[in-house]
Amino acid sequence: MPNGSSAIVQKLWNYCNVLRDDGMSYGDYVEQLTYQLFLKMADERSKPPYNQPSQIPDAVRILLLLSLCSRLI
Repeated sequence: MPNGSSAIVQKLWNYCNVLRDDGMSYGDYVEQLTYQLFLKMADERSKPPYNQPSQIPDAVRILLLLSLCSRLI
């Protein structure tokens, strides 16, 4: 696994540990990570070199991010 990939995996596991330590169940933090990865992938595809229009409406993206943030507080 290249350095960049291993850094991403380590960040992901660190985030999982934070969620678990805060009392989230395995299913809950898998759901949160899935949402975040989906939004990150959609965001990355809307930037160069892909420059594809986002399939997620702006209002929905904002609501999803607010929902994720409120669950983490």
